[in-house]
Amino acid sequence: MNKPRNPPDRAFRISRSPVRSSALGPGYSVANSNTRILGPHKQASAGTGSSLASTLPANLGLNSDRLRTQMVRRLREQGITDDRVLAAMQTVPRHDFVDQGLASRAYEDAALPIGYGQTISQPWVVAYMLAVMCEGRAPQRVLEIGAGCGYQAAVLAQFVPEVYAVERIRGLYDQARLNLSQGRSRGRVRLSFGDGMQGLEHRAPFDGIVVAAAGVKIPEVLLHQLAIGARLIAPEGATHQRLILFERTGPSSWHRVELEDVRFVPLRPGTQT
Repeated sequence: MNKPRNPPDRAFRISRSPVRSSALGPGYSVANSNTRILGPHKQASAGTGSSLASTLPANLGLNSDRLRTQMVRRLREQGITDDRVLAAMQTVPRHDFVDQGLASRAYEDAALPIGYGQTISQPWVVAYMLAVMCEGRAPQRVLEIGAGCGYQAAVLAQFVPEVYAVERIRGLYDQARLNLSQGRSRGRVRLSFGDGMQGLEHRAPFDGIVVAAAGVKIPEVLLHQLAIGARLIAPEGATHQRLILFERTGPSSWHRVELEDVRFVPLRPGTQT
């Protein structure tokens, strides 16, 4: 049993639990960077490519449905069992959210660069975070912090009626807005340019919050924007990062669970134009 290294430094009450295995399967270790995944579903680093990439047909557009099917099958084999998440990832064309030069790698289980020092998370990370946040729930209103190119928000929008997303980098905000204005995601995501560390208080409370960047501590303001019974999932830490799941159990109490080791880009305050 792994115990927390330090006591919680909070002005509010949090009950902390040790690392646990979820219904998604024990023993997984994931990454949101150009690093290797360790554990049962070992994956080559993003720089080395994969067997899927080496067999990609020249005309990706005509074959993307088949490639997404392969991706979803792999996610299921890796322990993702939430049919809503899997169906959404089958629906959303990931290659439309990356640079055309990287489209042939869109269905690898790897993070890919999207500019401005940021990445689109690898499919397993997206599926895992959303499945954990939504487990046993049917969220109606979800907030994403760190929209990036818009892919994760597009996936959420396939089964969540109200999706709000915040992006702090102007160039990525413009990119996400364009991506989300097309295809199956059109009009389904309410995208804002702003400081994600402040959340969206005027739209709170949320039935779920997913944070796509790692802070040394998860901002307290985000926890207060959860509805009671709702969940927030976010990476936490600097050198050593781990996914943290919070569930709001009362007006001033939260239950905290530490999950997988990950590597994310840093969570930063303010905006970048």
